[in-house]
Amino acid sequence: MIRFENVHKSYGNHEVLKGIDANISKGEVVCLIGPSGSGKSTLLRCVNGLEDYQKGRITIDGDLIDAKASSISALRTRVSMVFQRFNLFPHRTALENVMEGPVHVLKQNTAEVRDRAADLLRRVGLAEKMQAYPSSLSGGQQQRVAIARALAMQPEAILFDEPTSALDPEMVGEVLSVMRELAEQNMTMLVVTHEIQFAREVADSVLFLADGHIVEQGPAAEVLRNPTHERTQDFLRRVTHPM
Repeated sequence: MIRFENVHKSYGNHEVLKGIDANISKGEVVCLIGPSGSGKSTLLRCVNGLEDYQKGRITIDGDLIDAKASSISALRTRVSMVFQRFNLFPHRTALENVMEGPVHVLKQNTAEVRDRAADLLRRVGLAEKMQAYPSSLSGGQQQRVAIARALAMQPEAILFDEPTSALDPEMVGEVLSVMRELAEQNMTMLVVTHEIQFAREVADSVLFLADGHIVEQGPAAEVLRNPTHERTQDFLRRVTHPM
């Protein structure tokens, strides 16, 4: 469904992505792991056109992702993104945040969107928080609103950029629980994460990035239990048994 072919991305003279090749199938959960600065978040941002790339191709079902093309807005609606810092509108309620995209971007019927948004908030366990503003919600609750907002666009895939990294430890589980449910419902997901246990339990495959390269990739169980590359082995040893 999502294909990367020799993707290169630079900021000035600093090359962040150095020839990324990977395929993500429909219904697959792929976790991107690796040290900070390895290019994981940049790769996600290239998928939905938030960042341009200089060389190679990224396609969704064969349609080229080009941040400068007039078609990027339409392609972006097919792939939603959940950010590290929630990015909710502070002056809108949880329900209004979830309704924002379908009403103002997709121009869908407000009443129908309201019903769907309410259902999505119930689905992520926030039935009692529909009229709450982000400032009154915990970090975990805000991230669940963000996930409901992504689902409201009825996307073909969802990109998650370290969705639990800004949360207190006790809130991480509630967000990962929602993501597990999405995986069970065959939502295509590309997840940048340091939650190795989540990757082990939920991911179909894992890509390990370091210095802008995919150093190792394969089935999650295989990569996480028996990594073949020394760099992967060292990274997993550090995150699993920190000093």
